Amino acid sequence: MNILLNGLATETQAVTLAALLDEQQIDRNCVACALNGDFVPRGQYDTTQITTGSKVEVLSPMQGG
Repeated sequence: MNILLNGLATETQAVTLAALLDEQQIDRNCVACALNGDFVPRGQYDTTQITTGSKVEVLSPMQGG
């Protein structure tokens, strides 16, 4: 299926947010995610379904000041 991952068209076989992160080799313990503009708590990654056209944003914490 086709989704948008951080604004880029991405082809995936994943059906959950956790599976997508694993497929993309992203450490789910070090990121925050939003699906279609809504924040997804880390404890819900395994059960959060993604579908064709989903917009997924994956953010890594940054330091600075």
